[in-house]
Amino acid sequence: MDTGGQVLIVIAAVIFIMWLLIFERFVFVFYSYRSVKKHMVSVWQGRNEQTSWYSQQIRKALISRGTTKLNRNLVLIQSLVVLCPLLGLLGTVTGMIEVFDVMAISGSGNARSMASGVSRATIPTMAGMVGSLSGVFTVTWLRRNAKKEAELLADNLAVSH
Repeated sequence: MDTGGQVLIVIAAVIFIMWLLIFERFVFVFYSYRSVKKHMVSVWQGRNEQTSWYSQQIRKALISRGTTKLNRNLVLIQSLVVLCPLLGLLGTVTGMIEVFDVMAISGSGNARSMASGVSRATIPTMAGMVGSLSGVFTVTWLRRNAKKEAELLADNLAVSH
């Protein structure tokens, strides 16, 4: 953490929050959503009449609620995924500023004096990219799973004639 500079602490916090939200989504998808889906299906199947316009609006509302619950926090997670490389770029800029400060103070291009600034420039970039890549794959899976589960919910709320 010391070699990466102050920006690395911010990147670590963003990655921690991102994975906390991802973990919450996994818990919801694998455990809580079953009971939510079961409740919505029982509400729909408990209706005596399912063919009227009013009933169809109730069906659409149930599907919409299920889809909203499945997609909760995905936009925030995706925003944090995008934020990670930008923070890495900020670390690169601050590290390069440090390199230029060392060059200005020493008056030369001594490689040893510039090495700490170069590491402060590269480590946050790498950390931001690693955090972003790990989040991209999970957000893609969560989005695909949410779409699939929403379609399955719509199929389970079929209209019986």
